[in-house]
Amino acid sequence: MSNLYGGDFNQKIDYVFKVVLIGDSAVGKSQLLARFSRNEFNLDSKATIGVEFQTRTLVIDHKTVKAQIWDTAGQERYRAVTSAYYRGAVGAMLVYDMTKRQSFDHVARWLEELRGHADKNIVIMLIGNKSDLGTLRSVSTEDAKEFAQRENLFFMETSALEATNVETAFLTVLTEIYRIISKKSLVANETESGGTHHFSRGTKIVVPARSQRLPRRSPCAVFLHRPTQQL
Repeated sequence: MSNLYGGDFNQKIDYVFKVVLIGDSAVGKSQLLARFSRNEFNLDSKATIGVEFQTRTLVIDHKTVKAQIWDTAGQERYRAVTSAYYRGAVGAMLVYDMTKRQSFDHVARWLEELRGHADKNIVIMLIGNKSDLGTLRSVSTEDAKEFAQRENLFFMETSALEATNVETAFLTVLTEIYRIISKKSLVANETESGGTHHFSRGTKIVVPARSQRLPRRSPCAVFLHRPTQQL
């Protein structure tokens, strides 16, 4: 089980995971990042220019994990700049605004671009943000779940404003990445090297497979879709 805030962060970092936030402009990517990394929400937030990133260190299964969360600008004119930042990412949060149908309609295009630049086994979470504006909803939960299931994505609805499911969404992705690495990569490296191999501390990890399922979650993760396809 994940420790939300870790413990003694003077200890050495065991893993560094790069996770990218993608989606149209103004869907709340920067607010999700601020809520997860600093537990903040800024009503006067401005559009991201280019790329920004924040880090947060936490503990998963007694291993210290440093999450590097990259916030990519949603504007078309920055697409060429941000595409380079997909490389090396082992996780992605694909965000749309549940009150803006157009942002959901663009999700397929963002997913295609992500898969064109990132590792094919990247762990992806589809996020319907701004669940606090339920009366303005224009994307049904059923439509989003269907898309997530078809594309083998995790799915949650979140509110950066109210901090609803933000922790759970990020920790779901980070825990899945960790499980893939701890259960698959070490075995593969032992096989290839003929002996025990350990990742060097603090190095970025390339995810080799995605076949491990998550453990049962708490009731708060009501919109979590678990991919069933085994890669």
